[in-house]
Amino acid sequence: MLDANIASVKEQLRRLLDFDAKANPARLVDNASWIAPVSYLDFLRDIGKHFSVNQMVAKESVRARMEDREAGISYTEFSYMLLQAFDFYHLRNTLNCELKIGGSDQWGNITAGTDLCRKKLGVRVFGLTLPLITNADGSKFGKTVAGAIWLDPKKTSVYRFYQFWVRTDDRDAVGYLKFFTFSSREEIESLEKKHAENPGAREAHKALARAVTDLVHGPNATAEAIRASEILFGGGLDGISETTFNDIVGEVPSKEIEMNKLAGAGLPFVELLVHSGLCPSKGQARKDVEGGGAYLNNVREGNFQRAVTANDLLFGKYLLLRKGKRNYAVLSAK
Repeated sequence: MLDANIASVKEQLRRLLDFDAKANPARLVDNASWIAPVSYLDFLRDIGKHFSVNQMVAKESVRARMEDREAGISYTEFSYMLLQAFDFYHLRNTLNCELKIGGSDQWGNITAGTDLCRKKLGVRVFGLTLPLITNADGSKFGKTVAGAIWLDPKKTSVYRFYQFWVRTDDRDAVGYLKFFTFSSREEIESLEKKHAENPGAREAHKALARAVTDLVHGPNATAEAIRASEILFGGGLDGISETTFNDIVGEVPSKEIEMNKLAGAGLPFVELLVHSGLCPSKGQARKDVEGGGAYLNNVREGNFQRAVTANDLLFGKYLLLRKGKRNYAVLSAK
């Protein structure tokens, strides 16, 4: 399982890093390969002796936990600083790594590594920390937050990944463009101005979504995600792939319908509107159809007597129904 996870992470990182460069390729290393062979006594002798408990307790990350009487800090967490320092030492010694980057909460652990490299190797190495990214409401941006996303499209579809960024809080959109994209300062300032003038257009959000989705999943996947988004705003279905449509199916209410009911003469459109839950009764469905507010596969249908058959199925299995501008339902033929 661990090997499979590592392989998956490497494939995700390939879009961001070059593992095949001849001069200085990216490397994905597992610290278990150098930590596991070291015994506890050897670790205390070779690494632990270089650290003062006084210095460790003085680190902000440790002191804050110790002052929290309810949570406190376990010995495991306390000794984690030594393990991270050992990592930096090993990487400098074997791969000539000179810079370690992490979140601002890792500053104490990183500086412990710079000290260890100086003491054991007599060399200078460097640490760079970045502020932890938070949402406008103060919550931490990360996998522990409800609604967070995965880079793996099997866990978060490209469509949902794209939508996550489009739905960014207005207060965060410009900041995230600076954090997560390679857009130039001029481009971001232009988007910031447009956002201030017309927040409803969400140009900054869409630029953010396009850039991050391009980076993680590639331009073709981004185009499909945008296409799916357009469909849920009334766009046509011509040329849409089944994969993209399946993303839509997961976003709107869905119900099954027996395939044999669509055979031959099929079923009246109004019955399907009721079956899907978009209309409470056939009478109301008829009014909606005659009023021009009902759609079959995103095409307005004005004939309440219209029969829907198997020939109307998308990909041989789906019907996309819509009432008004934004009320959708999918019927899946079984």
